[in-house]
Amino acid sequence: MSQSGMIVLTDAVLITAIVQRGMADLVVQTAQEAGAQGATIFHAHGTGVRQKRMGILGLTINAEKEVIYIVAPADQADIIFERIFVCAKMDTPGMGILWVSPINRMATHVPHEVAARFGIHVETKKP
Repeated sequence: MSQSGMIVLTDAVLITAIVQRGMADLVVQTAQEAGAQGATIFHAHGTGVRQKRMGILGLTINAEKEVIYIVAPADQADIIFERIFVCAKMDTPGMGILWVSPINRMATHVPHEVAARFGIHVETKKP
């Protein structure tokens, strides 16, 4: 650990979206326009009780998914969440799922001038 201390962020959330394959880039762009700073995207394969067909029309649901993680300040979470929901068409059956989880503590590199500007707590621990 550096002697300058560890910057701990405590007022953040993790927004997780599981969307249809090919939707992640559009979802991340929309989230960034709403204030998100970035995202992590990875590919997944979904499975479940409705693995083949879903609903009255028997719509086929693609098992290939993209999972998106976005860490955001808690005060921006609602707007990012709503924009993702609309962009990913999550009001349509089988298009995906979206949730927000609290983050108790998170540490990453934050320049000290940025931390001071936003009043971020700095923990200093000696090795």
